Amino acid sequence: MLGYLRNNRCIFLFAISKYFFYIYLVGGIAILSAVSRVLAERVSNEIGIFSGLDKITGRVTSFEVHIGQVYQYGALQIIPRVCYTSSENEPARTTSFVEVNEMTLEKKTRRIFTGWMFADSPGLNAVEHSIYDVWLKDCKKSSHTFQ
Repeated sequence: MLGYLRNNRCIFLFAISKYFFYIYLVGGIAILSAVSRVLAERVSNEIGIFSGLDKITGRVTSFEVHIGQVYQYGALQIIPRVCYTSSENEPARTTSFVEVNEMTLEKKTRRIFTGWMFADSPGLNAVEHSIYDVWLKDCKKSSHTFQ
């Protein structure tokens, strides 16, 4: 009797483990296909378009920064590392990975932000500065205009 129960228990555990294996396999394939689709449909751009607010004067300034280049905005240095837009057949989504440094009065740089900015949610960026706000507006391929 004990051997019979032990054998049935092994069969039951095998069936359950096989069931969970298939669930994890199907779930993993679904996640991988979703991630690969998202990664494949984003378009890399050469220029990030940003806006900055000087809180003291109330002036809003728009500026374009080439990827990997430093743009000085007041006491801040903005360095976009990548700038992605969604493909034309997808809903508009613009993201950029940005580093922001502050120049101190002692002429030293201090990193105040490293992370992703989202053009559709400008309030999500974490650039916390007492004088300036900076946010992503858009990305574009190049600054060349042809006639």
